[in-house]
Amino acid sequence: MKTNFFVFLCFLLLSLGIKAQSKYGTDSVNCVINLSLYREYYKQKNYDDALKPWRWVYNNCPASSSNIFKNGPMLFKYLIKKDDVNKQAYIDTLMMIHDKRIQYFGKEGYVLGKKGADLINYNSTSYQEAHSILSKSIQIQGNSSEAGVLVAFLKATTIMQRNGLVDKKTVLNCYAKVSKINDYNIINNAKKTKYYEQASEIIESLFAPYANCDDLIVIFSEKVEKMTEDTDFLNRVIKLLDSKKCKNNNLYFDAVSRLHELLPSALLASKIGKMNMVKNKYSEAINFFKQATDIEENSNKRGLYYLELSNAYRISGSYISARSMAYKSAELRPDWGEPFISIANTYISSIEECSSSDFQKATLYWVAVDKFIKAKSVDPSIADKANKAISTYSNYFPSTEMCFFEGIKVGQRYLIECWINESTQVRTSD
Repeated sequence: MKTNFFVFLCFLLLSLGIKAQSKYGTDSVNCVINLSLYREYYKQKNYDDALKPWRWVYNNCPASSSNIFKNGPMLFKYLIKKDDVNKQAYIDTLMMIHDKRIQYFGKEGYVLGKKGADLINYNSTSYQEAHSILSKSIQIQGNSSEAGVLVAFLKATTIMQRNGLVDKKTVLNCYAKVSKINDYNIINNAKKTKYYEQASEIIESLFAPYANCDDLIVIFSEKVEKMTEDTDFLNRVIKLLDSKKCKNNNLYFDAVSRLHELLPSALLASKIGKMNMVKNKYSEAINFFKQATDIEENSNKRGLYYLELSNAYRISGSYISARSMAYKSAELRPDWGEPFISIANTYISSIEECSSSDFQKATLYWVAVDKFIKAKSVDPSIADKANKAISTYSNYFPSTEMCFFEGIKVGQRYLIECWINESTQVRTSD
């Protein structure tokens, strides 16, 4: 019915003496008919039937509608996937469609981006040509470059580097260029933000193999200072630095701290706590580990954060608090031996504080070994670790002679005082 309508319309126009505009070519009636036919098939995603009328308008009245060049690439991408034998011929046609679009409708920078992206995506062996096309597109478009174009340009650059045509520095410069444009659009291009956010993940993954820690710090430091409200960007920076084990620097600290301010989480609080431990800022570390235990709802994870808090207290010399937090960890994860290893290490750390003689010093290893034994009894997976500690620290037990002079016998109960205040069994090192 629609075809008959358009035929009727065209003859009506001609009968009234209205001349068809030149953009419809020498056969304006067939141009209108075929435009209508291909568009209807195209909307239905019936690409096989759309191809014949599309070819007619492409060859006979290309200036009649920009849709010819907007829809044409989809038709030939369909053929590329469908007919592998003629794939290269379809790719060549795809490239011509883009060129002809520029010829009739302009927008050179935008269309070159489409052309270069299609070339690298459908024929990656043409990476040099694609790189040249994409470079020109970005030069023209600047911050208006499409997300897919930015990804394609970096992809072409990395392929060139792998084939020895450019060096690593070129990849770094390309990354800096495309990520800057991409970040600009995440902030300023609200209608397409999601596309640039998706592109960011691909850009970071393409770039990751090429950067070491120093490179990342140079590239990201200025960006982190500017994009202090962009949680997605901060997450990407942290993830990339994590993947490169690039954590012991101000960039990582600043990114994690800022993200935690915007989106507080137990994991981020734990990360900040660990970084403060490295800086010997124990009170700050303790504060953030406490935040982690307060925020986290999962029992297993919460038990881990209590253990981190315990270790921070131990290193800072707050032994009573260290033991208390370790017991909380053990309560949350009763089949985990690490809290008892932490308590053992806390007892060992306090030896100087809790002893005024060699004998007293040696007796503290009894309670430490008790906790190593407890650790492996609840958690067989750490038996090897616990057994090594038991073997080592048992050598520091009092000798038989020392026990004789103190008037105690092997096997009897003995109270370890100081802050520990635990009863244990007398043992000797010999």
